[in-house]
Amino acid sequence: MRILLTNDDGYFAAGLTTLKKYLSKYFKVVVVAPDRDRSGASHSLTVTRPLRAKKIDKDHYAVDGTPTDAVMIAVYCLMKHKPDVIVSGINSGANMGEDVTYSGTVAAAIEGTLLGIPSIAVSLTGNHGQDYLDPKEYLKAAQFTRKAINLVAKKGLPEGVLLNINVPAGKNVDTKKYRITNLGKRVYDDVINEKIDPRGKHYYWIAGRVRVTGKGPETDYGAIDKKLISVTPLAVDISAKDFIDKLKEWKF
Repeated sequence: MRILLTNDDGYFAAGLTTLKKYLSKYFKVVVVAPDRDRSGASHSLTVTRPLRAKKIDKDHYAVDGTPTDAVMIAVYCLMKHKPDVIVSGINSGANMGEDVTYSGTVAAAIEGTLLGIPSIAVSLTGNHGQDYLDPKEYLKAAQFTRKAINLVAKKGLPEGVLLNINVPAGKNVDTKKYRITNLGKRVYDDVINEKIDPRGKHYYWIAGRVRVTGKGPETDYGAIDKKLISVTPLAVDISAKDFIDKLKEWKF
């Protein structure tokens, strides 16, 4: 089975490196990922300049663009055969709730889904950055990812649907324990910090406190709170179908 690996943390990231090493024991693995950290890139596509792919090692490439760029270049240019499954991750930090709309990790899986390839996004929870996460933590996520790949290959995914997996970091996490979930909800307070630099010019830093406002047991946040792996199916079609009939009554 051919697996395309990508991410938004960069081709050198610990999560991607662990995933490649582990999955290569079982599958034919090709890595095509951004040449730097592109966290928060969402589903952006580079159209204002040419893109370049640098060969790092056999079946391992770095693209000077976004996660979406990496998937497109991999599928259309670098791989002789279409991958059977695309895996994006393992991201350093959770991708849950509304954060999936900002996530380059999830966006890469969305692009794979748009190309008609079964796709999975995988994240390891924790906000301390990849340098502070024990490699063994990524290994647990990689082991669960292998299970997900085999199931996706065997059973398939509906058209326009991808899987978003979040694995809790920390001790006492059993990779056999998971929950099928929907997206939770959280909000940011004081999102923009405005400062003045030494030359007297204003600058802005996107940050802020986070409050989880929707973390019932059926949500991704609820599962992670219970130290369960969260598996959330996401649909590319974001039409507000329940509102269509009411909208037809409007007179524009």
